[in-house]
Amino acid sequence: MNLKLRVWRQKGPEDKGRMVTYEVTDISPDASFLEMLDVLNERLILEGDDPIAFDHDCREGICGMCGMMINGVAHGPERATTTCQLHMRHFNDGDSITIEPWRAAPFPVIKDLVVNRGALDTIIQAGGYITAPTGTAPDAHATPVPKADADAAFEAATCIGCGACVAACPNGSSMLFTAAKVAHLGLLPQGQPERSSRVVSMIEAQDEAGFGGCTNAGECTTVCPKGIPLNLIGRLNADYLKAVSGR
Repeated sequence: MNLKLRVWRQKGPEDKGRMVTYEVTDISPDASFLEMLDVLNERLILEGDDPIAFDHDCREGICGMCGMMINGVAHGPERATTTCQLHMRHFNDGDSITIEPWRAAPFPVIKDLVVNRGALDTIIQAGGYITAPTGTAPDAHATPVPKADADAAFEAATCIGCGACVAACPNGSSMLFTAAKVAHLGLLPQGQPERSSRVVSMIEAQDEAGFGGCTNAGECTTVCPKGIPLNLIGRLNADYLKAVSGR
């Protein structure tokens, strides 16, 4: 495959940045999107140019490190797929592909396609810990958990914190991310002691980080590579209203 790439290049946080066009040739349809960028970077290095900086780690769709806007869509055209698991067979020979970093005020660009997603960490940190007795591990069946609750908690816990929901949201909201983190503890017995304080603290941290408000556009769940459902935001709102009304 021969492709034309329009890639966002930015030397640092203070650099204005610009789009740069590259041509790549003889790309295998079975190559991943990141492998295609690897091929381009190898060429740039040999030519004495600065390679394109982009986040990646496991390349198995697990860690949440990879993330970029591909033709205006977070993680690219395939639903429920991270950038690292996106393969070039989903594009056509001769295509022009535009590649940009996540665009959100709380995600400042570090270099090229790399952004600082530390704001998501501050939300998690605000959630604190769960209260649990110390000592030997309890028996697995000591605290019964209804199957429906366990399944819902597991679904929420699949969030990998990639930030695609924020990048896709027209308001730059992290509500789907926060809702997933609140729900996967709030649905289990172990998360009940801090359930009210947790949701208030995490919402406050979200607002302080500069994320926008949710207006139920639904773009977040559309691009989420793990398919986190939109109804978790409704659960988050219900928990928050109950927590603040009980103060």
